[in-house]
Amino acid sequence: MADPTIAADQLRSFVERIERLEEEKSALSSDVREVYAELKAMGFDAKTVREVVRLRKLDTNELQEQEALLDTYKTALGMA
Repeated sequence: MADPTIAADQLRSFVERIERLEEEKSALSSDVREVYAELKAMGFDAKTVREVVRLRKLDTNELQEQEALLDTYKTALGMA
């Protein structure tokens, strides 16, 4: 079996790395909130920008599929 001291040291190292990453993630989230506040102050709609950011993450085929489905639903509901 592995040396318990080594295992404890490895575990501590993993936990400390996770804690540092969580701190970085928190800081990045705060930065993103600040950017959204800034764009809102400039007159942009934050909800729409969030949707644009979400859509830009999709690959082209996925995006086209979502848009086609949305158009189909809108047409079915008399919204198009």
